[in-house]
Amino acid sequence: MTLSLIWPMSLFALAASISPGPVNLLCLSSGLHQPLARGLLLVTGATLGFVVLFLAIGLGLHGVLQEQPGLMQWLHWAGVGFLLYMSIKLATASSNLPASDARVAPGLLTGALMQWLNPKAWLASASGIAVYTDGSLAQTGLFALLYLPICWCSLMCWLWLGSGLRRHISSARWLTVLNRLMALMLAASGLYLLRY
Repeated sequence: MTLSLIWPMSLFALAASISPGPVNLLCLSSGLHQPLARGLLLVTGATLGFVVLFLAIGLGLHGVLQEQPGLMQWLHWAGVGFLLYMSIKLATASSNLPASDARVAPGLLTGALMQWLNPKAWLASASGIAVYTDGSLAQTGLFALLYLPICWCSLMCWLWLGSGLRRHISSARWLTVLNRLMALMLAASGLYLLRY
């Protein structure tokens, strides 16, 4: 393996991590509704969940699931259901912007679970491994190590964006509109997956 793979792997990881998706929207929402420090748990959980998923797929989980279509179908439906559940929670979120929200913030476990139920994460993992590695533990491990800071920083951008929006939204009405718009986008991404 040459070091020339690091640059394309990093660019792929950045494109896959920073592009809009369910986890990115959840980070945006967390930044909007919670203090930035609480969102760090969500970002860290989502990053670790993705890296573990990436390694599992790279080490053969994808092949096992292809041999068990029932389990793959269950994961598909669980992912769609979780996205719709999260969109309902977002649509009905409080439109208050107190300095310290008493609601329970999505944390480490929610972030990790969201990645395992996120079809975008599965697709990014499977396609990245297929294109940029030879299936060896060394290349898959290197790719996962590159993904770790790139994914974390990308999700932090979405969290910071939400936090920035929070500072500029002056009325509960605008927050309600933004919540429902994000909920609609999250639900649409879940319903889009019903096609597969």
